[in-house]
Amino acid sequence: MLNLIPIHDENPTLRRAWVTLTLILVNLVVFLLEPVAMSFSGNPTTAADACHQEAFFRRYAAIPRELTTNRQLPLTIKDNRPPRVEGNQVACPVGRPNFDKLPALSVLYAMFLHGSWLHLLGNMLFLWVFGNNVEDRLGRVRYLLFYLVCGYAATYGFALADPNSVTTLVGASGAIAGVLGAYLILFPRARVTSLVPFLLFFPARLPAWIVLGSWFVLQWFYAQGASVGTGAGVAYLAHVVGFIAGMVLIILLGGLMRNRRPPPPPTWQQWQSPYR
Repeated sequence: MLNLIPIHDENPTLRRAWVTLTLILVNLVVFLLEPVAMSFSGNPTTAADACHQEAFFRRYAAIPRELTTNRQLPLTIKDNRPPRVEGNQVACPVGRPNFDKLPALSVLYAMFLHGSWLHLLGNMLFLWVFGNNVEDRLGRVRYLLFYLVCGYAATYGFALADPNSVTTLVGASGAIAGVLGAYLILFPRARVTSLVPFLLFFPARLPAWIVLGSWFVLQWFYAQGASVGTGAGVAYLAHVVGFIAGMVLIILLGGLMRNRRPPPPPTWQQWQSPYR
């Protein structure tokens, strides 16, 4: 039951989730501008492509050592020279960067970068299913700030766990994990239609506390199985930190109050009786 894929929730909103829709659109547009967008798996086809992708992420992605020292790394991947190929290994040329990078700002950039189409689509699916209700409860401005704060908390939390790592961190999953944590607090009994992989992707209507609780347990389990919560290219610890940050923040923002935001006032046409 742990590996569930949510596809729809039965939880109507009072207003359209413009911020959630905009975040999804921006993530898609940014991804199309990335070098990895040409391959569905994100795997480069040539050595030159591999170095080009690595150079791109070294420039724009978050890197734990840069975040914990607040200093740009002195060396980076250079893609203006041909790489050296030794068997199945690719040695990308290294040199001093010709750009100035602000580590704190790279966290913001990293929230809109993804490593593959699968990475992007998986994140956007979760944001699409759960983001609209959290936005509806918080309001658009507070929701956007909440999303960004959760993303920063997840990334810095991961960096503090392994401050000397030079692994590039990309993806919206830390911020989205915060949205999931908020949804669990706000709507634990909302029904979520999810696909169950071990039942040949059979759809099941389950309460949100089961869907999101099992997702969190899975991330926690994977995080404990790796040195700092990284496995198969996934920063599981960042998911854990983002989820907890979302739960704490939504409580501090009054999320335990049951009253929703009031609907917008009716328009003149809505005041008029249809029988006049």
